[in-house]
Amino acid sequence: MNLGTIIGVIGALVMLIGSIIISGNSIGAFIDIPSLLLVLVGSYFALMTSYSLSDALSVFPAIRLTFRQPVFNQQAIIQKMMAFSEKARREGLLALEDELEDLDDEFMKKGLRLMVDGTDATIIRDLMELELTQMQGRHTNKIKLLNMWTMLTPGLGMLGTVMGLVGMLRNLDDKASIGPNMALALITTFYGSLFSNVFFAAWSSKLGVFDAEETNVKEMVIEGVLSIQAGENTRILALKLMAYLDPSSRRAMESELLKD
Repeated sequence: MNLGTIIGVIGALVMLIGSIIISGNSIGAFIDIPSLLLVLVGSYFALMTSYSLSDALSVFPAIRLTFRQPVFNQQAIIQKMMAFSEKARREGLLALEDELEDLDDEFMKKGLRLMVDGTDATIIRDLMELELTQMQGRHTNKIKLLNMWTMLTPGLGMLGTVMGLVGMLRNLDDKASIGPNMALALITTFYGSLFSNVFFAAWSSKLGVFDAEETNVKEMVIEGVLSIQAGENTRILALKLMAYLDPSSRRAMESELLKD
C-alpha cells in the first residue's frame, strides 16, 4: 500500500472535518446527496462525453494504482546487469541465453533477447524506446483523464450553486428560508472544490510521479542492455546505471559494489 496516498487522503479529511467542528458547524450541514450526485456523478458523465466509454471506465483502476506502492528495485536491476556483463565478457553474449528464462522483467528480457540474437544496437534502442514511448502514452492518457475530472468538478459545483440561487431568488418572500437556502446552494461549490483539489488533482500528480519513476527505470535498462552489447567494462556499466539512482541510493551502492 502507498502510505503517502493513504495518509494524505485521511489527513485531509480529518483536517476538513476538524475545521468544520472547531468552527462550530455541524457535519450534517455539509451533507447533501443531490449536490453530491450533481458534482460527482454529473462530472463523471461529462468526463464520459469527453472521452470514450472504455477510457472513462479506466479512470477507476488508475485511481486504485495511487494506493499501491510500485516496486522497481533499481539496485537489483543494476546487480543483475553487472552479473550479465561479467558473464558476457567472459563467455560471450550467447552465454546469456540460458539466463533469460529466469527473468521476470519482460522489458529487460526483450532487450537482452534482441542482443543475444545479434540485433544491431540502433535497432535495439529504437525498439525499446518505442515500447517506452507507448507506455508513456498510456500513462499520459490516464493522467489526462484525472486532470479533466479535476477541471470538471468545480464547474459542476458552480452550476449547482447557480441552480440553488435561482430557486432561492424565486422565493424571496419567505425571508426565513433565504439563509438556509443560500447555505445549501453553496454546498455544491464546496463539493466541487473538495473533489477537485483534495482527490483528483492529487491522484493525477501521484500518477505522474509513478510514470517518471518507471520511465527512469526503463531508460536505465536500455542503457544497460546496450552497454553489455558493446562489451563495456563492468565497472563503467555500474557507474552508468547508478547515475539513474537518487544520491543516497547511489552512495550506498557505490560503497557496496565499487569498494574494490
